[in-house]
Amino acid sequence: MIRFRGDVLAGLKVRGYSTYRIRREKLIPERVLTQIRQGILPSWEMIDRLCELLQCQPGDLLEHVPDSEP
Repeated sequence: MIRFRGDVLAGLKVRGYSTYRIRREKLIPERVLTQIRQGILPSWEMIDRLCELLQCQPGDLLEHVPDSEP
């Protein structure tokens, strides 16, 4: 399974991107913010946008976690 390494919204906030600013400046659509809160990975286009805002690489945001064995 691929998932976020940490709290992406907290990382954005540290960089000065509050959810209010993100909505006001239309940097990321509301549905994507909801997906991020729920731990659902958005499209690669949105991963690219997040990397741009956070000034990082996709590997800094995402990690692979092996599926647990039954």
